[in-house]
Amino acid sequence: MQRADLVVRVPAAGVPVMLLEIDRRTEDADDLVHKLRPYGEWGRLLAPGADKHTADLVRSRPDAIASIDHEQRLWRRVYPPTGREGLVPVAFVFADTTEAKVSNTVAVLEEAGRRYWAPRRYDTLYPKAVTARDYRQAVPVVVTTLEQLQEHGAGAAVWRRLGRTGEQTLTAALDNPDGHALYRAQEARADAADEQRRAAQREAERPVCTRCGGKFTDERWEEITVHRTAVRAGDKSVCGPCHAGDVARQEAAAEAARLDAAAPPAPQDDPEPGRGRGWFRRRP
Repeated sequence: MQRADLVVRVPAAGVPVMLLEIDRRTEDADDLVHKLRPYGEWGRLLAPGADKHTADLVRSRPDAIASIDHEQRLWRRVYPPTGREGLVPVAFVFADTTEAKVSNTVAVLEEAGRRYWAPRRYDTLYPKAVTARDYRQAVPVVVTTLEQLQEHGAGAAVWRRLGRTGEQTLTAALDNPDGHALYRAQEARADAADEQRRAAQREAERPVCTRCGGKFTDERWEEITVHRTAVRAGDKSVCGPCHAGDVARQEAAAEAARLDAAAPPAPQDDPEPGRGRGWFRRRP
């Protein structure tokens, strides 16, 4: 269990909680990486009293903790929500050292501690369209020097976030402009673009009537392709209205044939009109 030198809580300044580590040249860069490791591991611990299903899941698959909400983790029993994605942020403040040594230490922290502070790629259907990063399992790490804090104050642009270049204000350094909000926007745009692409592709594949040249409606298209209706769809190369015309003509022809078959036979003409009346014929 790593204990921070100082716990900072300034909700009014946009920093509900931050763990502070002060280095006065008593530790080398590898020692700081070892300090960072417990913060990352502690943030992934499940809180006591979790339901049996969740506890068994995490016990059997350690990576399953990534799918467990932070509200069910141990760190939330100790600290308030950070208001941002990720675990509790950690700040390294370097004192009594040179700028070159700070740069070298930060470079080692960035490289050797990447598994703890670095965001991940989102698991998405649109890897080319979604450039946002998933910070939900990351430990936000910022660095500065005691001299900068004394000269400019903690509210100035004296903080550098690991994985970024340049210095920012503390709240800007802790924010994740390329995080979940960007992910949701990019995912929504990618969904809309994909839907438009699929709609255009479907229109390009829509059958055209060989008789009148009109495009098939969705209903007619389904009628000729779904097995249960295709057997009664008639000529599958014609559209709905043309098919309806065929059906109407067939029904009219069938009705005419039925009526003709049901009609009584017409009286036949007598081939010998005078025959049978000879006895009553007036003699000349």
